[in-house]
Amino acid sequence: MTGPASYLVPRRDTQAEIEVKRSRFLCTVARVEDEAAARAVVDGLRKQHHDARHHCSAFVLGPDGAVERSSDDGEPSGTAGAPMLEVVRGAGVSDVVAVVTRWFGGTLLGAGGLVRAYGDAVRAGLDAAGTQRRSLVQELLLEVDHADAGRVESELRTRGVAVLDSDYAGAVTLRLGVAPADVRRLHALVAELTSGAPAAVVAGERWVDGRVDSLGA
Repeated sequence: MTGPASYLVPRRDTQAEIEVKRSRFLCTVARVEDEAAARAVVDGLRKQHHDARHHCSAFVLGPDGAVERSSDDGEPSGTAGAPMLEVVRGAGVSDVVAVVTRWFGGTLLGAGGLVRAYGDAVRAGLDAAGTQRRSLVQELLLEVDHADAGRVESELRTRGVAVLDSDYAGAVTLRLGVAPADVRRLHALVAELTSGAPAAVVAGERWVDGRVDSLGA
């Protein structure tokens, strides 16, 4: 595996507002999966607050924050989008778009004032949104008898294995998630708990919200 095993994302979508010399700066923070979703948030706010003069934006996407975009939306170059993006970077958050909608209050703030105002608005928005960790897990499918399913699932959870889903049919199929480095330990744990039932089958990788703890030695 290359790249990070986990990263921070917003805990919730939210808004926060500050006022500077009668200009209002409303920051909207939203979790997004791709550029199209980020731009849709900006477009939606532009329609919702059509009376505002500017809808400046910054977004960061991906586990490694590889995709970054920002827009001054008519403010002097470098006074809005760039400082907004710098705040998002500094918070270490990804899969996020921050949009600051500004209503002009009649007093020019100057370049320095705009940089501070847009940065402060994003800081307020991120503080309100909070963060949570998103982790990469290896998915495995484990088939067990109905009679053993409850006990096995409970034991797995107790030992730190994430039970992502369960399917009750002729047998019970548990969809498990562990850190990629813990797959071998999981196989040993399954053998211990099921007394030789078929081994869990690797089904791929996925990102899940929440911290995935090591199974230990």
